[in-house]
Amino acid sequence: MPLALPAAAPIADKKPVTDTRHGITRSDPYDWLRDPDWQTLMKDPSVLQPDIRSYLESENAYADGAFEPLTDLRETLFEEIKARIKEDDSSVPAPHGDWLYYSKYETGGQHPLFCRKPRSRAPEETIILDGNTEAEGEAYFKIGGAARSPNDTLFAWSADLKGSEYFTLKVRDIESGKDLTDSIPDTSGGAAWALDNKTFFYVRVDENHRPGKVFRHTLGQAPSEDVCVYEETDPGFFVGVGTVQSGRYIIISAHDHQTSESYLIDAAAPDTTPQLVAAREPGVEYDLEHDAPRDRFLIVTNADEAEDFKLVEAPASSPDRANWKDVLPHRSGTLLLDHCAYHNFHVRLEREDGLNRIIVRVLDDNSEHAISFEEDAYDLGFMSGLEYDTREVRFAYSSMTTPEQIFDYDMGTRDRTLLKEQEVPSGHIAGDYVTERIFATAKDGTQVPISLVYRAGTLLDGSAPCLLYGYGAYGISMPASFSVSRLSLVDRGFIYAIAHIRGGKERGYGWYKDGKLDRKINTFTDFIAAGEHLAAEGYTSRGNITAHGGSAGGMLMGAVANLAPNLFKGIVAEVAFVDVLNTMLDDTLPLTPPEWLEWGNPIEDKSAYEAIAAYSPYDNVAQLPYPNILALAGLTDPRVTYWEPAKWIAKLRAHSTSDNAILFKTNMDAGHGGAAGRFERLKETALVYAFALAVHGLA
Repeated sequence: MPLALPAAAPIADKKPVTDTRHGITRSDPYDWLRDPDWQTLMKDPSVLQPDIRSYLESENAYADGAFEPLTDLRETLFEEIKARIKEDDSSVPAPHGDWLYYSKYETGGQHPLFCRKPRSRAPEETIILDGNTEAEGEAYFKIGGAARSPNDTLFAWSADLKGSEYFTLKVRDIESGKDLTDSIPDTSGGAAWALDNKTFFYVRVDENHRPGKVFRHTLGQAPSEDVCVYEETDPGFFVGVGTVQSGRYIIISAHDHQTSESYLIDAAAPDTTPQLVAAREPGVEYDLEHDAPRDRFLIVTNADEAEDFKLVEAPASSPDRANWKDVLPHRSGTLLLDHCAYHNFHVRLEREDGLNRIIVRVLDDNSEHAISFEEDAYDLGFMSGLEYDTREVRFAYSSMTTPEQIFDYDMGTRDRTLLKEQEVPSGHIAGDYVTERIFATAKDGTQVPISLVYRAGTLLDGSAPCLLYGYGAYGISMPASFSVSRLSLVDRGFIYAIAHIRGGKERGYGWYKDGKLDRKINTFTDFIAAGEHLAAEGYTSRGNITAHGGSAGGMLMGAVANLAPNLFKGIVAEVAFVDVLNTMLDDTLPLTPPEWLEWGNPIEDKSAYEAIAAYSPYDNVAQLPYPNILALAGLTDPRVTYWEPAKWIAKLRAHSTSDNAILFKTNMDAGHGGAAGRFERLKETALVYAFALAVHGLA
């Protein structure tokens, strides 16, 4: 069945608002869709202005009408994807002291349960927190942080009830199963415990949804009595708090997209003043771990022009920049991604030519060895675990054909133990699928990696439809990992492709720099080059591709729709950051000041204004034959506000010269991540896939 477009699409009123910057005047006909009291809306969606609510609901009704013939397909896809997920699943237990901690799902349950059992005797399970019970009666429920106290008696946890990412932090007594009186609203969700088991640190989010203050809380006191131990004065910096693997220090981190600064608090003396590690320097990032036996910090940094990062050491007593000494020098083209220090070992995750590997260093003699795999495209990462004095590191491996495998790796003997393999209850045979990594040539000659998966036997003669996914921002790399959802497309004849475009870090830090600021256009042209290459090589054909991206990847979708509308059959833009110029001109929005380093500051810089204006999807909508488009939004989304895709769709509908579908749905009970429930989110995936199948005539 195809999409069934109702006779009359919603037409948004035009109420032009003009804005003049740098001598340039723009007119925005749909500015009225931005609720002026959006800060209150994030906590209370009922305050949404009636005319805006009416318009969003009319768009929802129109989209529902278009999807009505696909009801059975959506249900089939949902049940199909759900059948590939083990409902009564649990994580591999992580040891700490006398206990093994894990999370699990129960059959039919939407939310996780956090549990523990004794480490050395008969397993008597304690359910610390039942997410399904906590979610009862809530239209939206999402658990944020979850952290046990050092002595394993208390459990700090948080939940968001609106989708706006304001988390209320609570503390549960594990033995009694009861929450204490402590309840702290408007936090970022996490808690970092001190060693006294009665003090923890957390980040409070302000009225503009910026995490800028770290507070110290003592059990039993009111939130108004909590002590602010750090306040960030630069609105472009966000703040986080955590602990090092040894548990000895609390770390306060302040950062933007290219600069970081850290402060330490002795976890055994939580009342002490935070100690600065190294003062912020523009463009210098660093991340430290504690090597307790050697009384030093091991620090991953890009200081001294180490673009792909290096490893240095510094004495724990004086970790300032002057005392940093190289442990592992910079190696151009080998990007150091993550690291963790244990009692006798240091583990780092690095990427070379788009593939990850784990390197284990023995701290007594500095000998090293690698853990790697041989598939063309895969995802590999390690988990830090709960214990410090251990010989085992846990890592996860998957590929686009291989379900996730969890291993414990003995760093001394180099033996690996398979602890768990992702079970696909409905069955999965890896050999029925093919995964490849190919390269497209970008406009400037750069080679752009593409990861592919398709069913064995699929004809590569240009006839196969393709779903091409991309993101390309913030240095975030898209892993070539396993997904049970995408099999529903692949089994119906789709080629599924991930374009590893500039703006991520797939090919090093320089790959990120070549896709930001005045070089942002590379992200878009790389994606178009990937689509063109897939067509030229017979994997698909021009006009037989559905493009898919979300958030900053939604900006990508809007940009390529303007630049190459005829390349695509359909475009899916989830929580799409498409009104880039207006958002970067509004410094009251949560993410705007931190984002200036990613996109440029058009308020103060005319060249940045002009660069953003040249690609901003909303500003560049024109009389073009746009492909079928589906945009999704969340009403209480603090990251990409609902009005961005709402305005974009209104403008697209007024300008498109094709008869293709232009659809928009707003989840009125959720934010940036969509539905929070485990299976409710699958319904949104089924909607997206039904759209893709319908526009390609495969519904």
